[in-house]
Amino acid sequence: MTQKTPLIEELNARSREVFRRVVEVYLDTGAPVGSRSLTRTMSEQVSAATIRNVMQDLEYMGLLGSPHVSAGRIPTQAGLRMFVDGLLEVGDLDGDDRVKIDETLTTGDADVGSLLDRVGAALSGVTRGASLVLTPKHEAPIRHIEFVSLAPGRALVVLVFGDGHVENRIFTPPMGQTPSSMREAANFINAIAEGKTLRELGQAIAKEIASRRQELDSLARELVESGAAIWDGSGDGESTERLIVRGRGNLLADPSTTDDLDRIRSLFDDLERKRDIANFLELTESGEGVRIFIGSENKLFSLSGSSLVVSPYMNADRKIIGAVGVIGPTRLNYGRIVPIVDYTAQLVGRILSDRN
Repeated sequence: MTQKTPLIEELNARSREVFRRVVEVYLDTGAPVGSRSLTRTMSEQVSAATIRNVMQDLEYMGLLGSPHVSAGRIPTQAGLRMFVDGLLEVGDLDGDDRVKIDETLTTGDADVGSLLDRVGAALSGVTRGASLVLTPKHEAPIRHIEFVSLAPGRALVVLVFGDGHVENRIFTPPMGQTPSSMREAANFINAIAEGKTLRELGQAIAKEIASRRQELDSLARELVESGAAIWDGSGDGESTERLIVRGRGNLLADPSTTDDLDRIRSLFDDLERKRDIANFLELTESGEGVRIFIGSENKLFSLSGSSLVVSPYMNADRKIIGAVGVIGPTRLNYGRIVPIVDYTAQLVGRILSDRN
């Protein structure tokens, strides 16, 4: 993980040590770091005045900032990025953390959704942050589809797959649907669904609708046509199904400032909307392994100024099928969280590959 960057090369040994210690103290406490407190931890004996001068130079370089005139320094986003890229020391996975994750993933639950829900709960518990788990699309053939009206403007589609997996997806149906039109739509779809995956079914529906429009009344036809986007995963329905978020309450445990609370509220809004879910997986697709996004680098949650540590998991064919991650304030304990996320992603991939 540690690899020197050109900007780090510009720092002499003393500046590098001051910078590293400021970041480490900030990540541990969340508080600005003063020069006097560093005099007790430096490897060589230097005065507070000397450390203040070094801090001023680091601030001029854009690596440190001052939240208030009289306060100490905190790392900027650029400073955190340089620390993560060049100075972060990633340790081995803690034994207790490994046990907690292993226990979650070795219960033998047949339902992948339940398994990954427990993965999210374990990740948030171990890291004391909020966890994100992007579940894989289900590729087994469809056996049966049924529509259930829940309330005006709200319906449920029940998907039964050939391998026994069942998914319930809530969606907004076209206006005016009746129990009769829903039954007719389900019968039409089931007649062509057998042996097809959701994606194949979406393609088949478009062809069948074009050639057999007269077989459906207008309400049933609207339901079939509008539902195709939801069932093949290209509509909004999937975004409410595939991203599991756990541990949001952990982010409220110790907000130190009003700014922190505003940031957390903004993050909660993003998580409630679960927006840009497709982009969440794209974040991981430039290569294997853990990636760290700090503050505004994180396109999904940039308004909240949060950090995201994320890693993809793969199937037996080495194809990326999902991702796991931890999100929290920019002062995450990156050195501890990176091996946790990495281990969890690899373990999930192995378990899902063995099942298939």
